Order: sequence, then C-alpha cells, then structure tokens
Amino acid sequence: MVSRTTDDYRRMAQAGCVAITEPAFWAGFDRSSPAGFYDYFRQLTDVEPKRAAQYGIAHYCWLCINPKEAEDPAFAREVMKLIPEFLDKPNVLGIGEIGLNKNSRNELIILEEQIELAKQHERLILVHTPHLEDKLKGTRMTMDALINAGIDPGRVLIDHVEEHTVAEVLDRGFWAGMTLYPDSKCTPQRAVDIIECYGNERIWINSAGDWGPSDPLSVPKCHVEMRRRGHNQKLVEKISLENPLAFLGQSGRFILPEHS
Repeated sequence: MVSRTTDDYRRMAQAGCVAITEPAFWAGFDRSSPAGFYDYFRQLTDVEPKRAAQYGIAHYCWLCINPKEAEDPAFAREVMKLIPEFLDKPNVLGIGEIGLNKNSRNELIILEEQIELAKQHERLILVHTPHLEDKLKGTRMTMDALINAGIDPGRVLIDHVEEHTVAEVLDRGFWAGMTLYPDSKCTPQRAVDIIECYGNERIWINSAGDWGPSDPLSVPKCHVEMRRRGHNQKLVEKISLENPLAFLGQSGRFILPEHS
C-alpha cells in the first residue's frame, strides 16, 4: 500500500488478511509529469508486491489515471499511453479506479477513453464514485458511460457506494463495493445496515488505506459489528471472501495464497 507503512502490512497479516487489491489513486498531490505516473506504476507492480509478500499477503493492483488528475485531457492521455506496458504484470487485475470527481466534461471524456482501454484489453474495471454532494449524479453518469460502451456490468465494481446509490448500482447489474472509513463514505456500522437492507449478492466490503483518516483494519472491524448483531459466519465470509473471489476471479489472475 503506497500510502501506508510496512507496519500496516504486519497488522493486517495478524488480523488474517491474505490478499489485497490496491487501486491507482491520487497521491495526495497532483503529479507534475507522466514520468511520475510511470514510477508509480512501477511501485504498484514491483515494489508493493514484495513488501506485502514479507507478511504472507498477496498484492494485486489496478492501473489508471485517477479522476482527480484527469481534468487535463492531453496530460491524461500521455499517462494512459504508459498503461499497456504494465498490463501484463502478473498482479494487475484491470483498469481502476476510474470514474468522476467533479462530474466535469473533461473527466467524462477521459473516463470514456479509459473504459475503451479496458475493453480493448478485456480487463475488469474498478470505478471511483464522487463524494457525497455529487455522488448520485456521478454514479449515474458513470454507469451510463459503461453501458453505452457495451461493457458487461458483471465485470465492473462500482466502489464507494452509500445508502443513496447502492440500489441503482445493484439494479443495473453492477457489483457494489462499500469502502469502509472511520468517519466518511461508509463506516462499518453503516455497511452492515446496507447489507441488512439490500442483501448480500454482488456486494462486498473493502478497507481504505489512503492519505487521510483511514483504517486498513476496517474489514475485520466490520466483521465484529456483524457478529455483534447476530449475523453468522457464512454471511461474514460471503461479503468479504466469497463475493470478492467471484468478482476478482474473472481476471484470471486473482488467487489466494492458500489456493495456489
């Protein structure tokens, strides 16, 4: 995890984590050149797998230019030219996290071009949805772009869903990801509420490990909340093991260490 210390890998291993998938995302600042992304992609495909392996964790990743840095189409296209070189790395699952940040015209143009990149290479897609004030509109715009491009919704994870977006995501056939944070987006408690309201098909939980307040151990903490409410181990495993395996397994690359 680029934004976390090695101690986080150790703590995750102690909590039972055996694999992670890390999206290409914002670095906490806007990178000044495509060369910065080239080194970032090297880190995701070479350095981080080695760091994770020290603790018995399999590391997988996604590649893209994230929507926060996609406002300049010319710059974004230079970054996108770098991606095919890395797509054959064994830990690369697909294109992501692509999507929208401010729902701007330029962001939508680059979103559509990155969808086409995934389509050309027959890769899975991981989608970032905007923050609260623009989330519903941005989620709908993104799903429309995917459907218009002829993408199979079953090969797309729409991440960061919340109470007001999850139903439409599921109704249109996409996978829904709940990104767990201590305070923002979706807390473990709210995630369990959503599961209780919308069921456990094509939905799963994931921990955030970024530059702001976040907790890589949010998934096991959500497990605790589920058990506190009386949910059984079968449901716990469904939304944090079986469903991720079903989606990620479509890549042909995602294998848990004990299954290798």
